[in-house]
Amino acid sequence: MATHIFSMPTRTGRFAGVDTRLNSTCKWTKYLSIVLDVSMFLMSQLVIKKISFRDELSEDVTILIEAQHIDLVRTEPSSFLITRENQTGNWTITVLGLSAGYVTLSSNVTPSTNIIFSDAYVRVIVEKSDVLYHVSAVVGWVYFLAWSISFYPQIYSNYKRKSVVGLNFDFLSLNIVGFIMYALFNCGLYWIPTVEQEYFSRYPKGLNPVQVNDIFFALHAVFATAITILQCFIYERGNQRVSTTARIIHGAFAIFILISIILSLLDTITWLDFLYYCSYVKLAITLIKYVPQAFYNYKRKSTVGWSIGNIFLDFTGGTLSMLQMILNAYNYDDWESIFGDPTKFGLGFFSVAFDIFFIIQHYVLYRRGFATRRSAVYFSMSCFQGSSRVHETAWRLS
Repeated sequence: MATHIFSMPTRTGRFAGVDTRLNSTCKWTKYLSIVLDVSMFLMSQLVIKKISFRDELSEDVTILIEAQHIDLVRTEPSSFLITRENQTGNWTITVLGLSAGYVTLSSNVTPSTNIIFSDAYVRVIVEKSDVLYHVSAVVGWVYFLAWSISFYPQIYSNYKRKSVVGLNFDFLSLNIVGFIMYALFNCGLYWIPTVEQEYFSRYPKGLNPVQVNDIFFALHAVFATAITILQCFIYERGNQRVSTTARIIHGAFAIFILISIILSLLDTITWLDFLYYCSYVKLAITLIKYVPQAFYNYKRKSTVGWSIGNIFLDFTGGTLSMLQMILNAYNYDDWESIFGDPTKFGLGFFSVAFDIFFIIQHYVLYRRGFATRRSAVYFSMSCFQGSSRVHETAWRLS
């Protein structure tokens, strides 16, 4: 007797009144495929448009559609019959949203003696407001753009001043390592089939958390930070260098990653675990990377050379990121995503808190020192108009 694998594509639908959209990719099986027609997935209807078998069914089967949480959605009808004579066709299932939240529609087949149906499921999101959905999407794009361009005020400031004095090298070194780890995680999970297969083996009904915009941001962040580091070799940098403390931290991270690679090569851990360890390094760096710059500003009693434009854009991105999490938590009645796993929200809050501290340093604590330095430079220029060295200093401090 032939074995058939019944599988619905892994898609995500969202419901707001009668509006539904799908935004993920299909998942196929070898023996049986079910296609969800996106153009028909409207008016709260889940349309199973096509079912095709590689092998003949030996008997009629009944497919049951079961909701993970019956208080969130209801399906009408909840089952349909596939006969031996009609193994291809269209079946329309109306999905009614009852309450906001996330729910998985899975399948059950009777009799199940010759059909495997464990991969047949559709993830559904029921939302409270379609307006909030679009507001959240706009907020997401705004903070993505803010974070993406936040690197360039510092690059432009360095170019204009022909100096990187005031920009802490420990911060830069931690930043480049953190973004490399982040890029490794995103690219590995998105582009390497074996790693993606490991992920779905571990989370059979999960969705790949990495999207194209994550890839772009990570690679772009590595590029922009590398440009800033290159400027440190070209422009005036004074007596700055990476501190011994930062070197020790980098050494610890390097040993951790090296051991993880060896364990992966020996099949002690999976490559998916290795990528997770890379992401943990990124999280750790996010917690500590601002400390050297803040302390450096404190020692100098000045923020000259540290671009406040970078801080404002980072503050905008971090604030809007947290706002989007709050909007989604309310719209999908999913507060557990914030309070149950506070890591992402906490990291965003931590970054915003440092941005506020840098703003206070720039406009309150060391504002006077900034003005005094500029006045001293202009005074020197008026006394020694012919000195090219003073002119260069003016560019560096203004």
